[in-house]
Amino acid sequence: MRLFFLLPRVPYPTEKGDKLRAFHQIKQLSKHHEIILCALNDGVLHEDAIPVLKKYVSAIHIIPISKTSIAFNLVKTLFSKKPLQVGYFYNASSAATIHSLIERYKPDHIFCQLIRVAEYVRGINIPKTLDYQDVFSKGVERRLSTSPFYMKPFLNIEYNRLLKYEHDAFDAFDNKIIISVPDRDLIPHPDHEQIVVVANGVDTDFFKPIEKEKKYDLVFTGNMGYPPNIKCAEFLVNEIIPEILPHKPNLRLLIAGANPHLRVMVLKSAQVEVSGWVPDMRECYAGARIFIAPMQIGTGLQNKLLEAMAMQVPCITSPLAFKALNAREGEDILVAQTPKEYASHILTLLNNPDLAKKIAMKGYELVHNNFNWEKETDKINALITGKELKIQN
Repeated sequence: MRLFFLLPRVPYPTEKGDKLRAFHQIKQLSKHHEIILCALNDGVLHEDAIPVLKKYVSAIHIIPISKTSIAFNLVKTLFSKKPLQVGYFYNASSAATIHSLIERYKPDHIFCQLIRVAEYVRGINIPKTLDYQDVFSKGVERRLSTSPFYMKPFLNIEYNRLLKYEHDAFDAFDNKIIISVPDRDLIPHPDHEQIVVVANGVDTDFFKPIEKEKKYDLVFTGNMGYPPNIKCAEFLVNEIIPEILPHKPNLRLLIAGANPHLRVMVLKSAQVEVSGWVPDMRECYAGARIFIAPMQIGTGLQNKLLEAMAMQVPCITSPLAFKALNAREGEDILVAQTPKEYASHILTLLNNPDLAKKIAMKGYELVHNNFNWEKETDKINALITGKELKIQN
């Protein structure tokens, strides 16, 4: 089959969760199908993007969207009923290009990642699959409670628009997939159980245990310009670390990841290092005794947790991130909610190396047994080809 992959971002480099997911889905599906890749691009195209992606697709079309176009369309969207998440990525010129490409290639199936690009293929009479991936409405709802008062009216409007759009998108696509069962159950449609859960995987040939000096006690990684990660870093430094320092005054924390926001940069101290972009995130995981992800807002499966587990680093996270893992609390991973609970878990692991190793091994086994890109992408292949495949949601 010929698949038309429509993405809101170029899926390389894979420093963001949506790009990582799309890249591996394309890589696996290219073993069975011809793929035409069409991706919007609101930034500078990485010099290796085209050469790397050409290994898996027969044609690549990058559609630039300028900052001017984005600003204009966001203002325009404010006076419509569409979410800003959609308006940011949608414009008439791009729509004309995408429709022209679909007419040119005549694909057998269209695959869209995120509701951000769903508007481009509404009404096109070709079988379509939507990867919701995350539940944007729930993410905005969680941000409402912690946002400044002047942002709340805008977020409330966006929340209600997203609820409607996520509902309507369901009926506009033949197949729907999402990253986890908890996320599936949050989609505001009465038939959301029809959405097939397609989890992320981990490249366990790449993310594997590495012997390295433990320079840090704790590490947190991610795109540090992303609001849920910013919020998480602040919670970690301002509320959890003070609970630990009386017991471990020499504690060291590494916050690693691209595009650190100013709110993250100001967290630097004698105990806290903010690295910014790093060429190989494995060095960060391997150089720490514990990986911690006290996520407060956001949705979806945390790739950072899967990668750390694959490298046999014991992990601690919040109930919010834990739900998507289908893991055993207290065995595969530790779960905390309050700063005191996080501090207790951290001190327990630092003071009990045998327990830390046991949890690290259980987490490692969880990832190897349950998070495989090839196995998960087979579910997509079954959906678009109509093949029989036992899909467990």
